[in-house]
Amino acid sequence: CCVCRKKGATVACWQKRCSRRFHLPCSSQRGCISQFFGDYSSFCWEHRPQQSVETLQEGHTTCIICMEVVEDSLSYTTMVCPSCKHAWFHRGCIQGQALRAGLRHFACPHCRDRERFLPEMLHMGIRVPNKKPAWEQDEEEEPALPQLYGRCDARQCLYRGGREQWQEEGPWQLLLCSSCAASGTHRRCSGLGDTTQQWECAGCAGPGTG
Repeated sequence: CCVCRKKGATVACWQKRCSRRFHLPCSSQRGCISQFFGDYSSFCWEHRPQQSVETLQEGHTTCIICMEVVEDSLSYTTMVCPSCKHAWFHRGCIQGQALRAGLRHFACPHCRDRERFLPEMLHMGIRVPNKKPAWEQDEEEEPALPQLYGRCDARQCLYRGGREQWQEEGPWQLLLCSSCAASGTHRRCSGLGDTTQQWECAGCAGPGTG
């Protein structure tokens, strides 16, 4: 590997007569890039593609995503939208946005252009996965199931394991209130037989019960 000098480098620069090879995880350390489309070409720091956008920064320009200052010219780590030429951003910031937005929604964070912006970013080595955006995936996640109540609320709990322990069957099985399911009792703590399947707490059944 031309970066870490260790063996096992399988990614080769596609430039003719360039013999540099590197590990994919090492590539960003020296500014190498890999394109995630077409022939999936990779390039070393000397032969990687450069943005040819003609634009000048106005004073201390900040990244439109993280609002931190960017370099004063185009480089491996500092990029610009080829369409509006006003949106400057760090490579890491726009890569993060690409991973969240996915192929269908990835656009310039300033002018929302896709026609020129998307091909340019792909050419510069930004990986844009063909998947739904993160916000749609979050909406599709199933809500967590509520936890069942797990405590014996009898006036005097007789179980040696305590109010929050129970057995799957027998006298120490925990029954939940059949009306509210927000109160429970061990069978024996409320004088219930092993065949009793339903029980109501005092709040649901009325005073003097439970």
